[in-house]
Amino acid sequence: MDEVNRSIVAEFVFLGLSDSWEIQLLLFLFSSVVYVASILGNLLILLTVIFDPHLHSPMYFLLANLSLIDIGGCSIAAPKMICDLFRNHKVISFGGCVAQIFFTHALGGAEMVLLIAMAFDRYIAICKPLHYLTIMNPRMCILLLMVSWIIGFMHSMMQLAFVVNLPFCGPNKVDSFYCDFPRFIKLACMDTYRLEFLVTANSGFISMGTFCILIISYIFILVTVRKHSSGGLSKALSTLSAHITVVIFFFGPCIIVYVWPFPTLPIDKFLAIFDVLITPFMNPIIYTFRNKEMKVAMRKLFSNIMSSRKFS
Repeated sequence: MDEVNRSIVAEFVFLGLSDSWEIQLLLFLFSSVVYVASILGNLLILLTVIFDPHLHSPMYFLLANLSLIDIGGCSIAAPKMICDLFRNHKVISFGGCVAQIFFTHALGGAEMVLLIAMAFDRYIAICKPLHYLTIMNPRMCILLLMVSWIIGFMHSMMQLAFVVNLPFCGPNKVDSFYCDFPRFIKLACMDTYRLEFLVTANSGFISMGTFCILIISYIFILVTVRKHSSGGLSKALSTLSAHITVVIFFFGPCIIVYVWPFPTLPIDKFLAIFDVLITPFMNPIIYTFRNKEMKVAMRKLFSNIMSSRKFS
C-alpha cells in the first residue's frame, strides 16, 4: 500500500469555483480585497494590543491571539485560490494538499478552544468582576493559549492519521479550490464510507459541541446578570453581541459542511469562502467597531506613526 501511495498520485487538480470568466474576475477582485483587508485588519489589532499598555489585559491578550490565528487561517488557502482563478490547470502536490488539511484543522481547532477561553473570560469579567484579575492572571492566560494550540494540533493529527495512508490511484480532481477531508477521502481507491462518516462525525461533533457550549455559556451569563442587576443586562448584551456574532460566522459554515446529512457539494464550495476569507475579515471589524478602547488605541497608534514619520 505504501508503494501505491507514493507512486501513483503525486498531485491533485482543483476544479475551482466557476468556469465563467466574468465570475472569476469578480471573485478575483472580491477575494483580493477581502484577503488584504483581513491581513491588515488582524495585523492592526495585533500591533495595537502589543504597543498600547492600556490594552495589556486578558481580554485583549486573547483577542490578539485570535487575530494571529486568523492571519494564519486566511493565508492557508486564499493566496493559492486567488492565483488559481485565471489558471486553466489548478494543481497542488500531494504533500501540499495534506499540509492544507493539517493547518486548516489545527488552526480551526485552536480557534474553537480560544473562543471558549474568551467566553470564560467574559463570564469572569461580568459575573465575578472582583475576582477577575485574580482568576484571569497572566499564568491563566498563557495556559488557556497553550491548551488551545495543543488541542488544535492534536485534533488535526488525529484526523490526519485516518487518511494519510489511504491508497490514491486516481481520479485526482478535487471539486473545490482547496483541500479538505470530505473531498480528499472520496478520491481514495477503496470503500471510504465508514471513514467518511468517522472523520465527518468527529469534526461535526466538535463543531456542534463547541457551538452549543458557547451559546449556553452566553445565555448563562445573561441570565446571571439579569438576576443580579436588570440594568446591567443591556451592557452585558452589548458586550457579548460581538462574541456571539463571531461564533455564528465561524461555526455556521462548519456545522453545515460537517453536520448536514445531505450532499451539498455546490453550496459547500461557497460556504468554504466564509471560513477562508469572510470570517477572518469580519472578526477585526466586529471587535473594533463595537469597542471604544480599541478604536481609541488605534487612533493613538496611527498618530504616533504619523508623528514619528514627520520627525524622521
